[in-house]
Amino acid sequence: MTNNELLLAISGMMDQKLEPIKTDIRELKCDVRELKEDVHILKNEVCELKQDVAVLKEDVSVLKQEVSVLKEDVSGLKKDVSVLKEDVSVLKQEVSVLKEDVSGLKKDVSGLKENVFILNKEVSILKDDVSVLKRNVTGIQITLENDMNPRLINIESCYTSTYERYQHGINQIESMQLDINLLKKVVAEHSEKINQTA
Repeated sequence: MTNNELLLAISGMMDQKLEPIKTDIRELKCDVRELKEDVHILKNEVCELKQDVAVLKEDVSVLKQEVSVLKEDVSGLKKDVSVLKEDVSVLKQEVSVLKEDVSGLKKDVSGLKENVFILNKEVSILKDDVSVLKRNVTGIQITLENDMNPRLINIESCYTSTYERYQHGINQIESMQLDINLLKKVVAEHSEKINQTA
């Protein structure tokens, strides 16, 4: 067998062995192309959602200004301490969930393609939610103008006595904020250690 025949035989064998790899690469390129298209569509939808949220922020800003005026009229009106305790309890639960999420972060990478599909659905749901929120904000504005002003006069007298309890609640919140900041620092240190050992 001549050198040329031997080279042709080796070339043929290499082509046969490389063909499955080439097929896999073509399939992988196709998958990446589809993923890029999905991400492009998702970016467009997120852009639309941001525009809707910007409009909603403007509406909320107007609402906040109106509420601010109402707060000046009823400067003694404060939130009940029990509501603050419930919020802090929810915050503690969220911190606990956050710790669990950090421990499972590496596993989430393998589900990226699945998550893009789920995000498409969630963006669609969020669009519907934003639409509902717009209607709700409009309803709240009408309620504030027509219903809340007379009631706030009565509410003021009910909530004036809670001022001292609210001041105590502020101290508790500041203490809890320090605890949360400490938790964040610990989580960051653990994440850094995990990354170093990975």
